[in-house]
Amino acid sequence: MSAKLSVIFYIILCLEIGIVLTLLPWIPQGFLGLSDWGNNYFLLYAARKTGFYGLQSVVASGWVRGAVTGLGILNLGMAFWEIFHFKQTLTALRGNPTPPPYVLQKNATLSAKANHLPDHERRDDTANNAG
Repeated sequence: MSAKLSVIFYIILCLEIGIVLTLLPWIPQGFLGLSDWGNNYFLLYAARKTGFYGLQSVVASGWVRGAVTGLGILNLGMAFWEIFHFKQTLTALRGNPTPPPYVLQKNATLSAKANHLPDHERRDDTANNAG
């Protein structure tokens, strides 16, 4: 039960962070009581305390907004991946991970091709010793 809740809370967290980081840099000033992305109290406070007054123009640039939006989209992608692979994540958290089907097929093919030699022998030993 705790594994299910952990995965569900992780999905909700990724969705919330993704939505906020994707939309917040592009919200216009005064919308829902929010200030402009590059003109807020915490940014001005950080610029004054550090002495780096160009911080406000750097954060307000389109490059930084795009990078933050990219992180938001990445978080949304992680959330949707976790939604689609919910059962696989649960089994991994519970401690009994099942390998993907392609690994099982590969192992079956290798074991069918294996030549059952003793551990101390090699395939080329008989050719070297016969001559």
